[in-house]
Amino acid sequence: MQKQPLTDFLAPKYWPTWLGLAILRIISFLPLPILAMLGKTIGLLFYYLGASRRRIAFKNISVCFPDMPEAEVRRTNRTHFMLIGQSLFTTPMHWWISKRRFNKLITISGREHYDKALESGRNIIILAPHFISLDVAGLRLAQERPMLTMYQYAKNGLVDEIVKRGRLRFGGELVERKAPMRNLIRAIRKGAPFYYLPDQDAGRKGIFVPFFHEQAATYSVLGKFAEMTDALVIPCGTRIKPWGTGYEVTLGAPLDYFPSGDEYQDTARMNEEVANLIRPHPEQYFWVHKRFKTRPPEELETTVKFY
Repeated sequence: MQKQPLTDFLAPKYWPTWLGLAILRIISFLPLPILAMLGKTIGLLFYYLGASRRRIAFKNISVCFPDMPEAEVRRTNRTHFMLIGQSLFTTPMHWWISKRRFNKLITISGREHYDKALESGRNIIILAPHFISLDVAGLRLAQERPMLTMYQYAKNGLVDEIVKRGRLRFGGELVERKAPMRNLIRAIRKGAPFYYLPDQDAGRKGIFVPFFHEQAATYSVLGKFAEMTDALVIPCGTRIKPWGTGYEVTLGAPLDYFPSGDEYQDTARMNEEVANLIRPHPEQYFWVHKRFKTRPPEELETTVKFY
């Protein structure tokens, strides 16, 4: 994607956006622990004032962790909102701080799996669920080999341009989410690791497979991507460390015997891998998304809404 000149966004309608970006730019110079404290305060405010999203997250956590006591679900949900608040300050920071400062914030475990995959010469798909700090892993790994990432345009043109520049600061390519699949396949075959986020509600375009303990409409293309590009699939999780001490990126071993050639089995396997990444730190996952919005056909006639 070509850069659009920022002078294209000098019209008065963009002035509030410029002001907000200027504030975030100044804040990015603060130490991460201070940003974490500020963000958690904002997150708590969202938790208590945002009743709708709070209920959605509570429902999702309860369904996915049925054995978790209600008090623990509430604590997890509250911590989850605090981390979201923190990310509002730290995500823009990642776009602007020096490469040296950025890298000092990140530790990577399972690095050997990614290195071996690169050495093998095979194409790579990184299976990256929607953790709150998901951009961290992509930005860090893109420094060694430019990444290919799906992208959805923002309605505000200035915000869209700033986000694109931030996500591409270490190289790579963004592919618009609605672009033809052949464009994506062609790009993966050129050798760029594909940073794939598969775990949003797929609507009627998806197939229903279990996500934790609930049927979820899920995109079923990961197996096809892997088969058509001869790619290794590497699970990737990200975690915000306590008290603004940085981030941990966890890379797993490539999925063995994948793809199997069975669309349902491959999609269910993908969801299980995503669940395995979430279980150690459930508060880090993006629960405010209506992951179970689309219901299986047998539930369409029920009068009880999931959310």
